[in-house]
Amino acid sequence: MGLELVIFIVAILFGIFLYWRESNSNKAYRFLNKMVNTKELQMTEDNPKGFIYKQTFIPRLIFVVSMVLLVSLVLQFVTPLNIFGSFNGLSVISSIAVGTLIGTYLASFVIKSSEILEEKSDSLGDLVSDTVEKGKDIIEDFTKGEEPHSAPQGKKSNMPEEKETKSARQRLKDKGLM
Repeated sequence: MGLELVIFIVAILFGIFLYWRESNSNKAYRFLNKMVNTKELQMTEDNPKGFIYKQTFIPRLIFVVSMVLLVSLVLQFVTPLNIFGSFNGLSVISSIAVGTLIGTYLASFVIKSSEILEEKSDSLGDLVSDTVEKGKDIIEDFTKGEEPHSAPQGKKSNMPEEKETKSARQRLKDKGLM
């Protein structure tokens, strides 16, 4: 169990590395796209999509699982390790696949949140300074003894005036029933 946990954490880090690497450059995906597709169907130069980067869940899952299975097949036949022969080997393969997927989504979250913070950093500073100024104005109003935004006293309120209603006991006495 301890080794499997270590492998899972390493797989998460590997997924983060894959996503980060592909977000910087998608040359392998472009090369495969040029080899497979005709000139009309090839992706444009400004398209940042890759095997993992900017992909939906299913293509990302297919790429990660096929990559893990391909590497494990190579290890099965090249080395004396019998990966597919035991439950532990299959468990490690699934841990690597799931950990890599989780790592890609963690990296996606971090990259997107850093982009949003970079965009909003200037407007966030302005928003905070505006809020501080409004707070200072409200504090000044309270220290002067004025009520902020009080309604003029000459106007009637929007609520209708309630009539004096008698209690149920009083109404019964008035009718002579009690």
